[in-house]
Amino acid sequence: MKIFWRLLFGLAMVALALWVIVGEQITGASADATINARLVTVRTPIAGDLNLSARALGASLDRGEVLGTVQDQRVDAVRQDDLVMEVRLAEAAIARHASLRDETAKIIEGLEARAQTFRTRRIAEIRLRLDFARERLNLLEEGVFPPAFDIAPPADAGVERGAEPDVAGLQELWINAVLERIAVLENELAAAEEGAFLGDGYNDAPNAQQRVVELESEMAAHSAQLAEAEARRDAYTTRLETERLRTNRAGTVEIRSPVAGRLWEVLEASGTNVQRGDPVARLLDCRSVIVTASVTEAVYNSLAVGQEAVFRPSGGGPTFEGTVVRLAGAGAATIYRHLAVAPSQRHLQRYDVAVSVPGMNADQTLGCAVGRTGRVFFDRRPLDWLRSIGL
Repeated sequence: MKIFWRLLFGLAMVALALWVIVGEQITGASADATINARLVTVRTPIAGDLNLSARALGASLDRGEVLGTVQDQRVDAVRQDDLVMEVRLAEAAIARHASLRDETAKIIEGLEARAQTFRTRRIAEIRLRLDFARERLNLLEEGVFPPAFDIAPPADAGVERGAEPDVAGLQELWINAVLERIAVLENELAAAEEGAFLGDGYNDAPNAQQRVVELESEMAAHSAQLAEAEARRDAYTTRLETERLRTNRAGTVEIRSPVAGRLWEVLEASGTNVQRGDPVARLLDCRSVIVTASVTEAVYNSLAVGQEAVFRPSGGGPTFEGTVVRLAGAGAATIYRHLAVAPSQRHLQRYDVAVSVPGMNADQTLGCAVGRTGRVFFDRRPLDWLRSIGL
């Protein structure tokens, strides 16, 4: 009975071993696999003398870290000089218009003072004449007349009368003339107090006041021209500041790392003269780490983008879950132009597969271990549970 159980246990062990061996061998796996990453070429933005910081190949770089500088000793500043001249011309125009405006304001102030003096004296003159006219009216009303009645009232310009004048009619004529004069003077006084002067018969303002109106129009024109010159000056100043900033940047420019990664290759030495757009270094972008692998045709035809995969580094260690992100097929040499590790001839004879392994970026040992090899498995194997614990 014991022999039977021993025989049965032996057969079970043999069957288990055969299952493990066959399962391990027939599972879909890559022939090779390499940790790879994208290369970033850093180019100079201007022409000039290159000065790179001393760094060893493979040195870690942070995003935005300064790699070196490029200094151009022959920066084109012609446009900047032109803008400086335009700003100075605009400032000269501002000074000219401001001076004309201020001088015009002084002239207007003087003319307004003269006009005010004329108005005051004109009103005083009319009031004085009105007072005398009223006094003459009072005298006429009291019967006081000139001794000779052969002289007509002032309104008739002293025309002599051929006949003996009528005393009553002459008195009435004199009173009427004085009343007319009083009415005219009262009308002139009212108009003068309102700012209109009727004494000359055709103009309602003195010459000084008319000149003030003309100068106010000229002053408005000077103010408008001054505002235009200030706006032009501000526009040129803004453009000048922008041009100065461009000139300063063009004179000395810092070359910064566009990615967080490692220094992969230095293409130009410090002290060399480079032209705008020349490549100066290549950086390894550690955020773009993937695994590139080659598989047989049979395995390749069974894969699909998005399919799960497992990467196991050579030399032992933990395995990493991944996802198939690209199926490039046979002869996929062109897709490696911007990757750090180029494929071998044997790799190109098989079918290319790219696998994204996000968990590997957090691993301190394999986070950016470009060039490290291993294998990618696309099916579950009998011993995966053992590998998951690092054995």
